[in-house]
Amino acid sequence: MRARLLLVTLLGAAVLATAVAPAAEAGERGAARQLERLRGDTAALSAFLRAMPKGTDLHTHLSGAVYAESIVRWGAADGQCVDTFTLYSSYPPCAVGQVPLTKALSDQDLYQRIIAAWSMRDFTPGEESGHDHFFNTFDKLSAAFSQHKGDGVAEVAQRAADQHVQYVEPLITPQFGATSKVAAKVGYTRDFAALRDRLLAGGLLDALPAARADIDATIAQQRAALGCDTPKPRAGCRTRVGFDVQVLRGQAPAVVFAQLLFGFALMADDPRWVGMNMVQPEDGSIALRDYRLQMRMIAFLRPLYPSGKVTLHAGELAPGVAPPDDLRFHIREAVKVARADRIGHGADLRGERDPAGTLRTMRQRGTCIEINLTSNRQILGVFGRAHPLRTYLKAGVPVTLSTDDEGVERTDLTEQYVIAAQEQGMTYPQLKRAAENGLRCSFLPAGDKRAAMREQAAAFTAFERRWR
Repeated sequence: MRARLLLVTLLGAAVLATAVAPAAEAGERGAARQLERLRGDTAALSAFLRAMPKGTDLHTHLSGAVYAESIVRWGAADGQCVDTFTLYSSYPPCAVGQVPLTKALSDQDLYQRIIAAWSMRDFTPGEESGHDHFFNTFDKLSAAFSQHKGDGVAEVAQRAADQHVQYVEPLITPQFGATSKVAAKVGYTRDFAALRDRLLAGGLLDALPAARADIDATIAQQRAALGCDTPKPRAGCRTRVGFDVQVLRGQAPAVVFAQLLFGFALMADDPRWVGMNMVQPEDGSIALRDYRLQMRMIAFLRPLYPSGKVTLHAGELAPGVAPPDDLRFHIREAVKVARADRIGHGADLRGERDPAGTLRTMRQRGTCIEINLTSNRQILGVFGRAHPLRTYLKAGVPVTLSTDDEGVERTDLTEQYVIAAQEQGMTYPQLKRAAENGLRCSFLPAGDKRAAMREQAAAFTAFERRWR
């Protein structure tokens, strides 16, 4: 009797699976047809893709992800100042040429000039390039944003939830002052093992409790802003968040190594820090001079902290932004020397020496590429057929779409999917795979990743059911 019941159960499961598979395939085919019908209608395509599950935004700098309007409001509430000529925010008391930021809330001309200076809104290249205007925004808004990291995470998480994005990985720089101070005291040696010993003996890890306290405060502020502990929490409370350590690459070698070492130690100490990256312009003088050295630093540290995850800005360059020789090896070094789990941008692939070999290595290792389409257009002037996205897709490299700095760039993740479809010709199955890759390539803990992937599969089933 038991054997008969088991046989009936197995046969029933097989019949159900046989029925479900064609239904799922029909749903995906229907969604694909719908995208093709809407491809030329930006408004309708945006609505379609906004409703589509998008998985993750893995490449998002927190200070650049928040819209300038929010930062002005927060800075004004804190009593911060702004220079009426340079438009840099600063701490009170206001000096000559500065006014309280509250003035911007009643002076429309000042308000509009601040928004333009703190973002790419309506920017037209002239004496200042898009590259320079973009990177200059961060110092301008820094003081006004300084007390609101948690509010920033709340804004990013809520925007993600509104677009059916399950997980975000904001980049934050932890304890830069403390790590720099220890590095200055210790000095630099090319012997990485000796340098690590000196930094540890010099008290580098004494800053770990402060880093933990900072992230505690950030998350508490985020939860308060979203009402997560109230009877009516906002949808952003459900967005998963993991933090990536930002290492400032435009610093002296001792400081960069200290930040890297601290980042690996921080990931081992606090699981809320899930990965590490290197930021600041890749074409900066120190970044160009020390690029290979910095990749070797990471290669040295990785075996000592084997659970640490690494994603790297690599190839955020283009002809004219940096000399041709510097466009020939950055992606390869990040992949083959630093052995990055993911890289971001990869825009200068065509200038690389042996791009086919690098692509082959990325495919074989499963090294993911974080594609930032609006960012590459605004900062590098790389877009359309000049963008290597289609080359990565053709080579079988796992591609995921991300925003980079959605507040500064005045965009969101949905728009990145729209651009990918309209400008880059990505099909619905390719966009779906990019969303799935986001979770596969994320630095979520294994259990959370499996749960998120199950949720995503169910969300795609529900979404595609509309188009059967």
